[in-house]
Amino acid sequence: MRLEKLYGAPYGGDLNRDGDTNDAVAVLWDQAAGTVRVDRNMNQDFTDDTPMKDYRSSGQVGSLGTDNPATPIRESVPFTVQVDPVAKAVNLGIVTDSHGTHVAGITAANGLYGGGSDGQAPGAKLVSVQVCVIGGGCTAHALVEGMIYAVETAKVDVVNMSIGGLPALNDGNNVRAEIYNRLIRDDGVQIIISAGNSGSGLNTVGDPSVATDVVSVAAGISKATWKANYGADVTANQAIFNFSSRGPREDGGLKPTVSAPGSAISTIPTWEPGAPVAEAGYSLPPGYAMFNGTSMASPQTAGATALLIGAARQDNILATPPFLRAALTGSAVFNKDYGPQDQGFGRNDVPAAYELLKKVGGKKSAGLDSFSTSAEVCTPLSDFLATPGRGVGIYNRCAAGAGGQSVGETRTYPVQVNRTSGGSSSYDVRWLGNDGTFSAPRSVTLSNGRAVTVPVVASVSSVGVHSAILVLDDPRTPQVDVAVLNTVVSAPPLSAPSFGTTSTSSVERNRDAHLFVTVPTGAPFLRVQLGGTDAGSQVRFIANTPYGVPVESTSSLNCYTNRPVGASCDPNSRTYAAP
Repeated sequence: MRLEKLYGAPYGGDLNRDGDTNDAVAVLWDQAAGTVRVDRNMNQDFTDDTPMKDYRSSGQVGSLGTDNPATPIRESVPFTVQVDPVAKAVNLGIVTDSHGTHVAGITAANGLYGGGSDGQAPGAKLVSVQVCVIGGGCTAHALVEGMIYAVETAKVDVVNMSIGGLPALNDGNNVRAEIYNRLIRDDGVQIIISAGNSGSGLNTVGDPSVATDVVSVAAGISKATWKANYGADVTANQAIFNFSSRGPREDGGLKPTVSAPGSAISTIPTWEPGAPVAEAGYSLPPGYAMFNGTSMASPQTAGATALLIGAARQDNILATPPFLRAALTGSAVFNKDYGPQDQGFGRNDVPAAYELLKKVGGKKSAGLDSFSTSAEVCTPLSDFLATPGRGVGIYNRCAAGAGGQSVGETRTYPVQVNRTSGGSSSYDVRWLGNDGTFSAPRSVTLSNGRAVTVPVVASVSSVGVHSAILVLDDPRTPQVDVAVLNTVVSAPPLSAPSFGTTSTSSVERNRDAHLFVTVPTGAPFLRVQLGGTDAGSQVRFIANTPYGVPVESTSSLNCYTNRPVGASCDPNSRTYAAP
């Protein structure tokens, strides 16, 4: 059997890192003995290759190529063997890129930098499921079958997936999302997924982290990390990265769920040189790099969840997915400088989460009651929802005159809440992240099988986004019982005769500001011009469609005023056709 040449990054056909680009590896499988020989030195001779068995039972690691001990980089490439006798297949486990290694280190690395540091859960055992091929992207088939394998065959306790995309209709109503929900509900394994890097526009949270029972993680950063990892001085002690994808879900759903640190120095393959950010002012040894993204925040939360599960087993506490989500969300630290559409319930607090888990999942726990919610949704895509114009939370992004809410207008939105298990209880009503826009009755009684309408009043006093979580809390239970995200956007029209508007504002270093406008129907183009920036300042704008898709790259390196104007991007003026 012959392993195909690997031409994609990072190999470029040089699988053993010896400089030539025509490498191919032969593999010989002895099915009777259950052993595999890999032509590691590519000499077309198996007699000098040690037989290997499936890594899960043997723990054997081989290497392609030869390391030069005189260099700091390890030239050889490690691999493992996976044997599937049912499918009659042999798989060589070879790292496809640095991203997965970096995520793995954040989750569960043990003894980084010679023992000076650890990942979030250094005692956890990692199972790697490769769903992205070298140079070929990540297939939907692999993202489904890989997740099923991890949960039902590998029998993991928690799953991290730092992968995602951004469809226009990100309502979580698709086959893959439903499969993920069923894996969580039926197999009892919590899935944690990065929220995406398409922010900071609204409704940019990615799929599949929009699946209802998935914990979707936004990327946060501290003042100290800004300084250590980027050499940047900022004022806020905690912030959400500008690139971190925002909610709500298209149906008004509460996404992201929580936030976690989205910048980390962690592991990369040992044949790659160290990669810090130049402005940080220090070097890193081979095998370490600084990456940022919600891809880094998700494994922080997955590692935190692994810690909760491990501690719960020691203390004989139930740690089912609903209990874990209740513990993570109910203990999170909400950042008042941001809305819930930016951060969900807030930043992870692992010790507090475990204290709450002990109360929620105690020995006498009978499980959590279940609820369903229904509210008005008015967006350019709301007719395509499972129930047109209805979702799980209030989301009004329509233009004024087309169902939207104007500045100075007060409107009542009926939110229907249905208790679908348990008996009857009285719930205190409170708000999280409310800027004064929303109000509701102070309490509500919910009984199993009887839908209750909670009138939510929204009084919009300013242009922009107003978002808050409506919390229904039974004082007799330790967790949050019902949480409904409510989001209303108000934007001024571009009216005749100028069909334009000017906005003057300032934005702090490494922060963002939002400008909403209602473009007249049929307008052939929208022109945005940026002026008045200080010389040398690093500012940019990103345009988003009303259905939450950025029109241009949200890369942290793209189109700033202090960078040379490229052929594809003018940082000061851009025109968008058929807006």
